[in-house]
Amino acid sequence: MYSAIGQQAMTGIFSHLFFIAVTWWALQSLNFEKLLRSNSVVKARILYILLTVAIGSAVSGFFLDYISWSRQLPFMFNQE
Repeated sequence: MYSAIGQQAMTGIFSHLFFIAVTWWALQSLNFEKLLRSNSVVKARILYILLTVAIGSAVSGFFLDYISWSRQLPFMFNQE
């Protein structure tokens, strides 16, 4: 029981970190300089980090929900 909870927690942590890193990598391809004001470097970096965390967490949440739901599907066919 506790092992399963620990595995689920570890999967969630790694999933969030992985998708945040992938989002950071993907956002590197965008040119944000055209959208931002000239003397707002710190604000732009904070926005970039927050955008990365928001998108990465949303994608990770979808991924974790999908795994959880796919594990619950066999209970739909359980004949008890």
